[in-house]
Amino acid sequence: MAKTASDLSATDREIYTKLLKWMCTSWFSMPITDNSIMMIAYRYTPQEAEYLTGFPLSPKTFEDLAGFKNTGADELREKIDEMTRKGLLYSFTKNDRRYYLLNEIYTSLRTWGWPGPAATPENKDYATLMETWGNEFMAPWAEVREVGLRAIPIQQTVEDDRQILPYEDVKKVLDSYTYFCVTHCGCRERKNLAEHTPDCKYPSSVCLHFDRLAHYIVDNGMGKEITKQEAADILRESADLGLVHGINNQQMGTDTICNCCSCCCMWFDGMRKLKSTGTLTPSNYRVLTDDQTCTGCGLCVKRCPMDALKLKEAPDAKGRQTVVSAEGGKERSLINKTGKLADANTDLCIGCGVCAYKCPSKSLTLVRNEIEHHPPQTGRDWVIQYVTDTAGFRHNDNA
Repeated sequence: MAKTASDLSATDREIYTKLLKWMCTSWFSMPITDNSIMMIAYRYTPQEAEYLTGFPLSPKTFEDLAGFKNTGADELREKIDEMTRKGLLYSFTKNDRRYYLLNEIYTSLRTWGWPGPAATPENKDYATLMETWGNEFMAPWAEVREVGLRAIPIQQTVEDDRQILPYEDVKKVLDSYTYFCVTHCGCRERKNLAEHTPDCKYPSSVCLHFDRLAHYIVDNGMGKEITKQEAADILRESADLGLVHGINNQQMGTDTICNCCSCCCMWFDGMRKLKSTGTLTPSNYRVLTDDQTCTGCGLCVKRCPMDALKLKEAPDAKGRQTVVSAEGGKERSLINKTGKLADANTDLCIGCGVCAYKCPSKSLTLVRNEIEHHPPQTGRDWVIQYVTDTAGFRHNDNA
């Protein structure tokens, strides 16, 4: 595999450029550069790229595709099945009919990490390029009103859970589906394989998917089928570890819950690279601290993925005792040994509840924002808004 775009033959470069231009006619577009061409070169063989240029970006039946590239039925079936297993094509069943479409760039790159790729030289090169390519990949998201992922609060940390709307309630989200699977986190796999990036300490197999998407993943060997209880267990274990629940940024038809760390997640990366807190949509909650019970232990500061918490000096609090409930109905006393209290910057808070979930004195809770923000109703609504917001970018790129 070529290491840079200059190593590609003129013919292969032209083939990959044509595929990239075709894919950019979908909802997600990006500038065509040496890096983006190489991303396609790592993901597709020249034969696959040439074959898929012009492949429908909207769902088509096998019969609809029968004349595609003048391919015979048996050869077409073989090619489609092979490229679907690789994550280059998406397929689903509706009303007993099978549909296929080309995965656009965003989805194709995301499916790369789902199987948990082995540490081959090619995968290392691909992951390293993805790290350096991040600015180009995130560029279209800089001005959009709604990004792809929204924080969903850990329910136990919400002060009044009666206010939680159905699309914010992780239990109700799970209850709305019948089929579940888990995949490796593509972001974490990328960081673990890339050169000059430290390995992530968090487990990789924590991304949850549901119903149609879950069937696609399991049918093509990209993930493992699990039960609803196993999905709930993964969410609980992720909360224990300090991972942020992130869900599709829409009210209905969500198909994914990620469990994100700030060191690997592409949306957290976007915050650093674009210097914007808007690349991960916050929940409708913010953290509230209680100065009267805080023991100044600093655990919340360590767990917060946004650096939204710090300890402030509070000499009068030193030595103060806080009594909390323990297992078995017993009580235990906690002492403020530091003379410090937790202090929250609510401008940075994304309302995930990671800090409050493990607070020993229960001094942190999530409270409802005075001004609420509601995501688009459906995935289609989200795409329409995204395409509208990036119209200038799409017009000015060189696709």
